[in-house]
Amino acid sequence: MAIVAPFLPMLALMSGEAQAMSRMGKSDAVRERRLPHYLNQEAPTPTPAQAAPPAPPAEPISQDPAISADGALIDGRRRPGHEKALPDRVTQENIGAVRPPPPEAFPTDEFPVPDRWRLVQTLCPQGSLYPSLLSVCHSVRDPYHQNILKGDRPVCLNTVEEQARRKAAGIARCLTPRFFGLHKDDWFLALTGVLDTVIEPRSFPTPVGVQTTGRPDSLDVFGRGQSIVASQTLIAGFSFIKGSTAYKPPEIEYRVVLAYNASYVDVSERRVLDVRPSVHTHRWDHFLGVQEAFVDYHIRNTSDRYDFESIRIGVQPFQADFRGFLFNDNQLGIRFFGNRDNNRFQFNLAAFWRLEKDTNSGLNSVIDSPRHDWVVAANVFRQDFPVVGMTSQISLTYNMNRERHRIEIDRNGFPARPALLGDLRGREYDVGYVGYALDGHVGRINLTAQAYGAFGQDRNSFFTSQPAKVRAYFLAAEPSIDTDWARIRVSVLYASGDKNPYDNKETGFDAIFENPIFAGADTSYWIRQSIPFAGGGRNVSISTRNGVLNNLRSSKEQGQSNFNNPGTVLIGAGADFDVTPTLRVTTNVNHLWFANTATLQALRTEGSIPRSIGYDVSAAAIFRPKAIQNVVFRLSGAVLQPGAGFKDLFDSSRRDDRFYSVLFNTIVSF
Repeated sequence: MAIVAPFLPMLALMSGEAQAMSRMGKSDAVRERRLPHYLNQEAPTPTPAQAAPPAPPAEPISQDPAISADGALIDGRRRPGHEKALPDRVTQENIGAVRPPPPEAFPTDEFPVPDRWRLVQTLCPQGSLYPSLLSVCHSVRDPYHQNILKGDRPVCLNTVEEQARRKAAGIARCLTPRFFGLHKDDWFLALTGVLDTVIEPRSFPTPVGVQTTGRPDSLDVFGRGQSIVASQTLIAGFSFIKGSTAYKPPEIEYRVVLAYNASYVDVSERRVLDVRPSVHTHRWDHFLGVQEAFVDYHIRNTSDRYDFESIRIGVQPFQADFRGFLFNDNQLGIRFFGNRDNNRFQFNLAAFWRLEKDTNSGLNSVIDSPRHDWVVAANVFRQDFPVVGMTSQISLTYNMNRERHRIEIDRNGFPARPALLGDLRGREYDVGYVGYALDGHVGRINLTAQAYGAFGQDRNSFFTSQPAKVRAYFLAAEPSIDTDWARIRVSVLYASGDKNPYDNKETGFDAIFENPIFAGADTSYWIRQSIPFAGGGRNVSISTRNGVLNNLRSSKEQGQSNFNNPGTVLIGAGADFDVTPTLRVTTNVNHLWFANTATLQALRTEGSIPRSIGYDVSAAAIFRPKAIQNVVFRLSGAVLQPGAGFKDLFDSSRRDDRFYSVLFNTIVSF
C-alpha cells in the first residue's frame, strides 16, 4: 500500500479522464485523449491482480428481419454488470404494415410510434367531451392545421379516457358510427366545400330571331352580341376513408359530392336562351347535380412498398390523357386501377355509362335516364420513359353510341340529338381512339404532347344518309422553359378536317367530352366561348364552350360526336409570370384556322370560305391573398380579332371588328 499511495492522486485524475471519455464517442475518445504534462510518462504496468477482468464480447445485432427489434442490442447502452438496456417494447397495431426499422437506427431518445394521430393528440390538452371533434389548438374552420374534418385524425366520438378503457378491454378504441363498418379505429372523415363565383361579360355573333327580334328595326342576320353571365356554384362533399393513408392507399373509401348551381344570363336577342320567341332575353336558373358518388375498394397490395390494385364503382372523375383533350368528365362507371414498380408503372381499365347533363349548368342529371352512350378506356403510364424525367402514356378508348332512335330536346326547347344538320336523321357510331402522350421534361425543356388516331364507323352520315368510315387524327404539343420567375411556352395543335363530306369517309377529328388545359385554357376566347353556326344548321355551334375543336355539335354536354367537321389548326405562344408568391400573370396569343372548309361550304352552300379564324389574344391575373389555394381570385380578358374565314361566316351590316370575353372568378374552398 505504501508503494501505491503516491499514485492515488494520479489515479483519481485518470478516473476523471475516463469518465469524460465515456461521454464521448469511441473514436473521438481515442483522438482527444491527452494527459497533463506532468503525467506524460510511461505508466507502470499493473500486476495481474490489479488488471480488470476482460469484458464479455458484445452480442452481434441480428440482421434477420424475422427477429423482433426489441431483442436487438443497442450499442453503447449497458447497465452495471454488462446487462442489456432496452427501450420499452414497441407495439405495432397497423396489421400488415412493413416492419419498422430497429431501434438502433434511431437516436437513443427517439422511437417509432404505431400511428401518426397519436403524435397530433399530444400537442394540445383535450378538455372537451368529444375531443377528436376539436382541432388541435386551431379552429375547425382552419383546414391548414390539424383538423378532424380534413382527415388528420380518426373519427372518435368518445373521450381519451374512454378510448383507453375500450382498448384495455380489447374492443375498438374509437366510438364511431356503425353503418358501413365504421366502428373500427382507423376511419377518417374528410369534408370538402367550394364556393365558385363567375361574372362574365362577353360578346359573340348572335343571330336575329326569325319570328321576332329583341329590338325594333333589327332586321339584319346578326344582331347585338353583348351578353352577361353571373353564375354561383356551391360544391359540397364528404369522404369516409379507412386506413392510414400517409404511405399507402385507403382500404376503402365512400365519397359523395353534390354541386348546386344558380345562374343569371342576359342577352340582346330573342330565341338565344329559349326556342320560344315570347320568352324574355334574360333567364334565372338553378340545378342540383351529383358530381361524385362512388365506393373505392382496395383489393390488395402487390409489394411491400404499397404498389396496389383497387376498384372504384359509381359516379367518378376520369381524365383520359394529361390535358383533357379526349375525355375529361365525371360519369357513372367502374374503374380498375393500380400501379407497379414503386409507382413507376400505372394502369387504368374503366367503363362508363354516360349520364344526361343539365342544359344550362352542365352538371350531371340523375333524374333523367342515362344516355345510350358508353365509353371504355384502358391506359398505361410509364415514368422515366423514354428518358429520365418524362412519363409516357399509351391509351385505347372506345366510344359506342346507340342513340339513333332517341330524340332529345334540351331544357330550353332546342333539339340536342340529332343535331339539325344535313338530312336531320338520327345517328349512331362506333369509334376507337388510339393515343400516345408525353408529359415531363428533358433537361430544362418541359414538354406535353398528345397524338390520337380515330378509327370506326358512323352508321348514318348526315350528308349521304349512308354508313361511312371514320378516319381522323389529332396532334398537339406544348413545350415550355422556365427562366427564374417566368415560364415561356409555345402551343401547337392540329385536328384533321373532312375534305369531302359526300364520300364514304369522315376525316374530321372530334372528341368524346373535351375540356382542354391548353393554349391558355378558358382564358382564351375561342376555348371559353361557344360560337354559333348560323345559316348552315339550327342550334349548332362551330366550337363548343370550354372546347378547342371545331366540331359542329349541338352541344358538348348533350350532343353527339361529329366527324364531318372542318378541323382545327392552332399555333400560339404564351408566358406565365410569378410576379410575387401570391400573384401570377398569364398572357397568351393564338392564331387559329380551319383545317379544311369543305364541310362549311357544303352546309352554307358557298363556293369558298377562307380558312383563317383570326387571332385570339388573352391575359389573366391570379391572386392568392394568403399564398394558399383556399382563396383564389382570377381576372382575365380575351379579344378575338376575326380573320377572313370568320368574317365570311359572320358578316353583318354592323361590321363588328372584335369580340371580347371578360371573366372574373372567385374560388373559396375548405
